Amino acid sequence: MSRINRQEVDEIAQLARLSLSESEAAEMERDLERILDYVAALEQLDVEGVEPTAHAIQGVTPVRADESTEPMDPARAVENAPESAGSAFVVPRVIDEEGS
Repeated sequence: MSRINRQEVDEIAQLARLSLSESEAAEMERDLERILDYVAALEQLDVEGVEPTAHAIQGVTPVRADESTEPMDPARAVENAPESAGSAFVVPRVIDEEGS
C-alpha cells in the first residue's frame, strides 16, 4: 500500500518551489515512498534504554579562551576583496528597492 500519492508529491513540489515533469514526479513519488519505508523500518527498532544523542560519536569541541584582542584594521580586512569602497566590501545587489 502506497503511503504517498501523486497529489501529495505535487503539493510538496509546490511548497519547495519545484517544477517537476511527469517522469520526475513519478520518480519523486518512488523516492519518497522508499524514504517512508526506511522510516517505518527505523520505527521497529527497540531503543529502550538508549540515551538520546546529538551525534553518533562523542567528542569534545575545542574552545579557545575568550580574550579581548585588538580589532583588525578595516583597510586590511578588505585588502584582498575583489571590490571594496573604503573599508566596506562591495557585493552584488540581491534585493531590489521597493517599488522599482
